[in-house]
Amino acid sequence: MILNTIKNIYRITKLNATVLSDSILVNSLAIYGESFVNNTELSSITPYLIWVDTKSFKVNIFSGKKSNWKLIKSYSCSIGKPSTPTPKGTFYIGIKGYSFGYAHGYVCYYYSQFKDEYLFHSILYNLDGTIKDGRLGMQISNGCIRLAKINAKWIHDNIPVKTTVFIN
Repeated sequence: MILNTIKNIYRITKLNATVLSDSILVNSLAIYGESFVNNTELSSITPYLIWVDTKSFKVNIFSGKKSNWKLIKSYSCSIGKPSTPTPKGTFYIGIKGYSFGYAHGYVCYYYSQFKDEYLFHSILYNLDGTIKDGRLGMQISNGCIRLAKINAKWIHDNIPVKTTVFIN
């Protein structure tokens, strides 16, 4: 009984420490991200801005306006491999669609174009709906930015066409 009580206290203490450290980490990332985009004076004609940090493999989504952006989402992503890199610079959200890739034996969902043939989209799925390649946080694509399906869907559904996308 005493041993179980000690285990429960340890579990609760560990959980609270994890929640606190996660909260501090999230707040630190928000402060850094907001400081970065606000100091670069990035603007967007929509109330959203996307900053893709290729070094940390993060898609950071902000709401607000020039010099007053607030981080609202930060997603892990995969980017282009060295032989087919993701382009860097300032771009804008263009056409959107539900899926593509069937003719090549895979399918990607919820795409949002940011430059020519370069897209935000889901990880790769087999035609039967199972995951073909779910890796994130790596240089593995042909230049597109891969996201978890739910995160690609959020961008597809919520980020307006003409939103600024800054990739560095």
